[in-house]
Amino acid sequence: MEYQEIPREAGEQETLLAFLRWQRDTLARKCSGLSDEQLRARSVPPSTLSLLGLVRHMADVERGWFARTLGGLDVPYRYGSDETPDRDFEGAVTADVAEAFSTWEEECRRSDGILSGLALDAVARQETGRALTTRWALVHMVEEYSRHNGHADLLRERIDGAVGY
Repeated sequence: MEYQEIPREAGEQETLLAFLRWQRDTLARKCSGLSDEQLRARSVPPSTLSLLGLVRHMADVERGWFARTLGGLDVPYRYGSDETPDRDFEGAVTADVAEAFSTWEEECRRSDGILSGLALDAVARQETGRALTTRWALVHMVEEYSRHNGHADLLRERIDGAVGY
């Protein structure tokens, strides 16, 4: 995979979307070239953190912020629930790798479709009733991916010594 340059003289929306795309691509790169077993490998006990768990988690996060909150869609989370909120990570140890990546990619495409029709100042409401703008959700998602890509850096280095990229 090759990094796409983030525009340095673009408008706010184009810049935020480029940073989101870059963060998504970073997670994909951190997972590239690994076996299913390596993707399922957990960090250190008692943590359930794994690269595959991060992919599953980000599929649910994309669905939560973009499809459910900004898009107003009444769709359940793919992996977690009120009863099993950490199933995205806990279930990764036996999860189907191709299904997890396909689900994440599908959620990213749906998110992009939803975002393409929204202005940055568009207001949505969370299930709790709290209001937020598209801008807030985009900045939050860049932060969410950034934090988890830091985890992915450490996981990948532990798996095969690869750093950077």
